[in-house]
Formats: sequence, structure tokens, C-alpha cells
Amino acid sequence: MDDDSEATETGIGDVWTEQAVLDGLGVGEHALAIGTAVNVFVEVAIDLLAGQPDDDSDDFDHVVEASLNLTSGRLVVAGCTDYLPDAARFDMPAGWTRVRTSRRNLEAAAFPDPECEDEPEDKEEIRIQVWPAPHSQPNIIKRWTPPDV
Repeated sequence: MDDDSEATETGIGDVWTEQAVLDGLGVGEHALAIGTAVNVFVEVAIDLLAGQPDDDSDDFDHVVEASLNLTSGRLVVAGCTDYLPDAARFDMPAGWTRVRTSRRNLEAAAFPDPECEDEPEDKEEIRIQVWPAPHSQPNIIKRWTPPDV
């Protein structure tokens, strides 16, 4: 996820520190990388909001927030294997935004029932909420830790 401006291109690989992998969140000024529990397709929903949403973290396994500077006023959302020119783009007010990423169904997705492979109940679900807000530090609202297997 990043700002749609050539002047603000961020090497998204550069944000994946050891801590970012643990947090499921890589942060650059103009780009955010959202980690997943699986290396397959996930369900993603994006909500563009006028203000901060209510806290519904009890409905999710892992919830993180970070600020993103959209100098272009266009948010680009792409998966790691997506072709960037074809990525989804959304108009937002230019400037700082806050992004909350809420993930659920992580255990079922990470450790699927072999008899139910590719079933909806085995899919990781990600909801991304974005709203205008001043810059603030990243925040891990709720952390999921994979069970020992």
C-alpha cells in the first residue's frame, strides 16, 4: 500500500525488518507493507473513512495501525505479486492518513484442515480502514501469536 506518486517511491522491501515481520507491519513514510499469516491469496476489504473508526479489535486476531503520507492524494493497494500499474487506486485527501489493518481467521488459514483446502473458512481475512489523521507512531492494538505445532 503506498502513495501514488513517482516522487515518493519507497522500496517496500526495505521496510521488512525483523520487528516488522513479528508485527505484521512494515512502515515507510509513503508506504506500508501488511504481513499475512499465509503465502496464498487472502480476502481483503478496504474502507475509506472520514474519521477514526470505533475499536472492534475483539472481532479480529491481529490489529495494527500506522500513518501513511499520501502527498498525491491517491492510495495504491497491491499484493506482493500484483502488477503495480494495474493496482487498485483510491482518492483520499492529500496528506497524512491513518491505516488500521485488522486480520482474522489466522489460525485456520495458517493451519488449514487438509480435507477443506481452499474453502472460505480457511481464508485469511484482512480489513483495511483508512482515514485522514495527523502522523502518529505505529501501534500494535492486538497481537496474534501462532500456536506451537
